[in-house]
Amino acid sequence: MKKIVAIIGFLTLLAVQTQAQGVQVEQKLDSVNGIFIGQQAHMTVAVTAEKDAKVAFPAWKPMSYLVPGVELLAVEGDTVDADNGRQTIRRRLTITSFDENLYPIPPVEVKVGGKAYTGSQLALKVVTVDVDTLHPNQFYPPKDVQKNPFLWSEWRTPFLLSLLFIALLALALWLYLRLKANKPIITSIRIIKKVLPHQKAMKAIDEIKAEHMTASEDQKEYYTRLTDTLRQYIRERFGFNAMEMTTSEIIFHLQESGDSTMIAELKDLFETADLVKFAKYSTLMGENDMNLVNAINFIDLTKLEGQPTEERVVPQLTEGDKKTRKNRITIKALLWTIAVVDTALIVYVLYAIMQLLF
Repeated sequence: MKKIVAIIGFLTLLAVQTQAQGVQVEQKLDSVNGIFIGQQAHMTVAVTAEKDAKVAFPAWKPMSYLVPGVELLAVEGDTVDADNGRQTIRRRLTITSFDENLYPIPPVEVKVGGKAYTGSQLALKVVTVDVDTLHPNQFYPPKDVQKNPFLWSEWRTPFLLSLLFIALLALALWLYLRLKANKPIITSIRIIKKVLPHQKAMKAIDEIKAEHMTASEDQKEYYTRLTDTLRQYIRERFGFNAMEMTTSEIIFHLQESGDSTMIAELKDLFETADLVKFAKYSTLMGENDMNLVNAINFIDLTKLEGQPTEERVVPQLTEGDKKTRKNRITIKALLWTIAVVDTALIVYVLYAIMQLLF
């Protein structure tokens, strides 16, 4: 039993030693002899391990204290390949101090594969600058601030963007003049009072009655005006051109439209009118009045109620007007786009110039 325990202990110690040899942690300073106050030094922590090993360094934060009195300015890292399938992962810490002292820097603890490994204890010596107080005349004032030389590479981008800004501004001015030259197409919708067909016809008959044309000796003029009024009403009411039709054609179209209201009376009226106008027929007493009443009754019985009394007239644009309107919309869109781009350009150019000057 003692031999078995001894063998197990030996194998465990051998495994630990092998693992310890597989991971190497090196911690060193590049300023062995110390630094002056305010001078910078670099501490390097290098870990050599297998390539697939997980290496975890401490969470260093720049602009903090590494140890009291020693400031950590920056942390940089890189990885290089080593022999036998291993790699070296390094962290380079830039440190400084502003107090004269000898600062101990404790070993850095690094975890490799979940196991902790430590580096070496270091010491940073910070010394002051010797001042020759015996020769005060050898002290010189600080030098003036040097002016940086002009570099075209720094000013090239703002300069080219300024040229682009001027070009876009000139284009915007030209587009604005074009916009002023192309006057806007102003269209307005008109509302026209619409006189219904029966209203128009009754107004004409009222004028005939007002002139007492039924008792006039000029029966031809009376029947001409009366039949023209009826023909105009029929055209607007029934939709066929009664102005150019004969009496029989008018009666036929009315019957075709399905309206037989007072067809006989209307036929007698038109036939009497034809006789008066073309055959010098003299009407009987009261016949003129009866025909006038028949015309009024025909209009009253065939009129359409509830029709709109207003007409909405929308103007039609010509091809030239449509093209002008489209050009104006395009020019306005370009002007807005140029305005946005030019604003962004001038803001960026001014910001770039301020960065170069200050």
